[in-house]
Amino acid sequence: MRHWVKAVEIPQRVDEPPHVLLWSADELAPMLVGLMVGVLMGQLLLCCLLGLMVTKGYRRYRDNRPDGYLFHLLWRSGFWPCRAHSWRNPYVRRYFG
Repeated sequence: MRHWVKAVEIPQRVDEPPHVLLWSADELAPMLVGLMVGVLMGQLLLCCLLGLMVTKGYRRYRDNRPDGYLFHLLWRSGFWPCRAHSWRNPYVRRYFG
């Protein structure tokens, strides 16, 4: 008796954020914020263009650095809290033994 196995599709990019049309979710956020602010201010075209420029700059910045670089930069600046006890305080720059 033969056991027929169903084919399972494995995604090519498991760790990437979800994509909407041409942009990933983290690239789409500045454009959506620009859209919402533009609607509220009555300057839709200006704010959408500003959001598009921020997205383009973010994409350039992200693609030229290793993964996790932006989170490291936020942690180093003190904007990204960490609850782990093994991580040192980002505001302490020198340790004396």
